[in-house]
Amino acid sequence: MQGVIRKQTNRIIRIQASSNYSRIYCSDEQFPIIVAKVLSWFQEHLPADSFIRTHRTHLINRQFIDKKMGNHFLLQNGESICISKRRMHAVKKIA
Repeated sequence: MQGVIRKQTNRIIRIQASSNYSRIYCSDEQFPIIVAKVLSWFQEHLPADSFIRTHRTHLINRQFIDKKMGNHFLLQNGESICISKRRMHAVKKIA
């Protein structure tokens, strides 16, 4: 499928980098939406107070974080997202 899909940012759970593509996981979609944009593009265009970069491959929506467990975030949908050592300090300030 090609074209433009509009999603409210509060429905995006996380965005995962996959080479020059990104997979967008939404609360109202069963499968991820694959787009030809790099993760840094989303980081620049999504609200910084709502999304946090936890790893070179993940940008997650703060409202879907259930709890922090060591170097992982447990999301409300049961997924566990790793926090890289390099980003741990920035995440501690925010989370």
